[in-house]
Amino acid sequence: MTIENARPGPPETSPSIVLLTLAHRIESELGAVLAPLGLTVSRFGLLGHITGVPGASFSDLARMSGITVQSVHAAVKALSGAGLVRDNTARAGAASAIEITPEGASLMREAMKAVDGVDERLFGSDADPIQRQIADAVRAAFEGRPRF
Repeated sequence: MTIENARPGPPETSPSIVLLTLAHRIESELGAVLAPLGLTVSRFGLLGHITGVPGASFSDLARMSGITVQSVHAAVKALSGAGLVRDNTARAGAASAIEITPEGASLMREAMKAVDGVDERLFGSDADPIQRQIADAVRAAFEGRPRF
């Protein structure tokens, strides 16, 4: 009796699973390089939004970050306490206009150098060819747009 090899082929590639797996690796790498600067990935993202949209409100930042307004308030309070951001309209009843401070801008420059290193490791010339293709597609999708 002859039995044909009935092994199934490889599963169909799920973009969601591939990107999720890569996102976990990116987040881990970013966390490792941002920690010495006193930043988490979330705080770095929030500082990036504040840098890219000066005068943003708490609601704006919550929408851009995908977190609650209450979480933004707590994070901005911590960033403000560290001297990295300021609220230029801090009076009761007025909409806030949150901006980065010179210290925050300096920290963002350092953080972006660290991010550039992660980009090079994960997506540069020595990286996995598939990851380089993903990076090329992302860059092409956002050509001509600001970095943040």
